[in-house]
Amino acid sequence: MKTVEIYTSPLCGYCHAAKRLLKAKGVKFNEVDVLRNPNKKQEMVKRSQGVTSVPQIFIGKEHIGGCDELHALERQGALDLMLA
Repeated sequence: MKTVEIYTSPLCGYCHAAKRLLKAKGVKFNEVDVLRNPNKKQEMVKRSQGVTSVPQIFIGKEHIGGCDELHALERQGALDLMLA
């Protein structure tokens, strides 16, 4: 399974929803809290090519976007393929 990284904030409902989906699928992920680690927010913005909102999710080296994009991949049946 590919490495999954998710940049989050504890105050973000979309972050919690994205993490719930990943946990429900049994996906282990590395969570980066940009509120507690502000220097990591700049890293996230750079990796996501300018996106400043959370969550920002990466599967392997690929930026997939936020919660809506993650759920769309799941609905399309593409998330499992990306994780494999």
